[in-house]
Amino acid sequence: MLAIRLQRQGKTHYATYRVIVQDVLRHPSSGKVVAYVGSYNPHTKQVQLDKEAIENYLSHGAQPTDRVVRILTGEGMTMPKWVKTVRGKQRNIRNPEKLRRNQPKEEPVEAQAEGTTASDSSAAEPSEPAETAEQDQPAE
Repeated sequence: MLAIRLQRQGKTHYATYRVIVQDVLRHPSSGKVVAYVGSYNPHTKQVQLDKEAIENYLSHGAQPTDRVVRILTGEGMTMPKWVKTVRGKQRNIRNPEKLRRNQPKEEPVEAQAEGTTASDSSAAEPSEPAETAEQDQPAE
C-alpha cells in the first residue's frame, strides 16, 4: 500500500518538506521513494504540487496523511470519499464558568435600561421591601 506523506528537508530550525509517494512500511527519511510529487515550505506557506500525479496515485489507492490532506484541500483538490479526514482538535471545557476569572459581572437588564449601575440597584433593592412593609400596615 502506498502513502502520500511529507519528507523533511532543509536546515536545522528551518524545515522544508517534500511531498512524496512511498510504501507505508518504509520510513520517510531513509526509505525508497516511489515518486516526488511536490514541496511545501511551512514558513512562507508556499506549496508546489503535481496535481495530476497526486490524483493518479489517489485513484490507485494511495492514502494521504492528515497533514497532506490539509495541504491538498487548501490547494483546492477534492479528496475521494474513502480518504480519512481528521477535524481540528476540540476539547471539552470542564467548568466554562471558571474559564475567565475576571469576567465583568452582568448587570440586570432593568438596571441597564434605567441607566443605573449594579451597585446603585443593589442598594435600592433592600430599601424597597421595607417601604412596601410600611404601606401594608394600617395607619393608626
